[in-house]
Amino acid sequence: MWSPQPARLFAHPSEVRIPDGSRSSQSVKCSPWRVLPVTVVFIVAAAGVVVLLDEPPERRVVPLPEPTATLGTCIRTGALDSVEALNRFVAKVRGDDGFAGGDVGASVELQDARRLFVFGDTLRSANFKGQRFVHNSMLVFSAGCGRVVLPRARGALVPDRSDGVGYWPMSIARIERPGYDIVGVGLQRVRMTGGTDVFDFEVLGPAVARFEVPRGGVPELQSVRDIGADRVDTSTPMWGAAAVVDHGWVYLYGTSRPANAGLSGFALRVARTKPDTVGEPRTWTYWNGQAWSRNSSSAVELIGHQGGVSQTLSVFRVGGTWYALSKKNEVLGRHLTIWSAPGPTGPFVEAPPSADIPSDAVSGTLRYMPLAHPDLLPEPGTVVVSYSVNNTDFRVVQNDPRRYRPRFLRVALP
Repeated sequence: MWSPQPARLFAHPSEVRIPDGSRSSQSVKCSPWRVLPVTVVFIVAAAGVVVLLDEPPERRVVPLPEPTATLGTCIRTGALDSVEALNRFVAKVRGDDGFAGGDVGASVELQDARRLFVFGDTLRSANFKGQRFVHNSMLVFSAGCGRVVLPRARGALVPDRSDGVGYWPMSIARIERPGYDIVGVGLQRVRMTGGTDVFDFEVLGPAVARFEVPRGGVPELQSVRDIGADRVDTSTPMWGAAAVVDHGWVYLYGTSRPANAGLSGFALRVARTKPDTVGEPRTWTYWNGQAWSRNSSSAVELIGHQGGVSQTLSVFRVGGTWYALSKKNEVLGRHLTIWSAPGPTGPFVEAPPSADIPSDAVSGTLRYMPLAHPDLLPEPGTVVVSYSVNNTDFRVVQNDPRRYRPRFLRVALP
């Protein structure tokens, strides 16, 4: 469980609300899709949320409008009581004007038994009265019904910065409070570079959004905070690519690869801190292979980048075993792979592939970013996994946005 001071995980004590008059509502050119997400700050764990900071800390509080958001019309889901039912829903249901398709699909269950899903680059219908392509969105699912969370401005749920930098959500987690949940969404800051190639973007660093969700109510964005200076550097570990809260510690996993590594996988390292100091990197210690060290450069690779994990992955614990779940060798790989370990620092042992999720050069179909959902339809010895689907030809998903939605499968744990 979290410490008695969880608010520090979402908003630094020096943060203040800035009136929304300083926010720009300008539209920006958006990448039609992405396949190499770079920085994740949050991930679903047993419970918990983490914040990533570069040193020295540089905090930018993004001005927010006064609430309020609303929920869209009910999208009839039927009974989503199996993986097969989930896939039937995402493949067949049209959606509504506010959500046609998107990637990521990280989820968390609320105290009132509803479930939130957050999505990345999101398509909306031609009939939508508002921004039709946004960097992020959210859906709320209750029994038999899904609803889009629509901000008042009818743009992205977490609005772009005034300089055009947008936010891609990567993960979501919550802290339960009497009558409401505090929900943290990990974000990565992204800047489009103006070209037409699918890699014409730069990821600049992490950010965190804080929502409050009353029981049965509408998620309300409370704050957005950029963490660290804008910087493009894959060789520096992106601490928070996955995170686990366990026995009073927050374990922060970082992914990195050399700048000249091409499209290989990413190496995995780990740091840890206490929940109430997770936003203070000077309190972190790093596993150096023998002990926990204050020296960040001493962090050893738990998994190497050759044959390594994706930039965004899941780490979670079931019983006494720790698991890292990812697509091996990023988007150009094919194997959904699970590594297991007796503890958070490893040693992580690779199991045979759990599933094949290859991209297809002929059809242009992309399969990427598998995420574990340990609390979704749980069955002993297994875990439900989602992975994102897209196409190199954006017209394909524009014509049928149902081809731009995560798919689900259940895999056995090694």
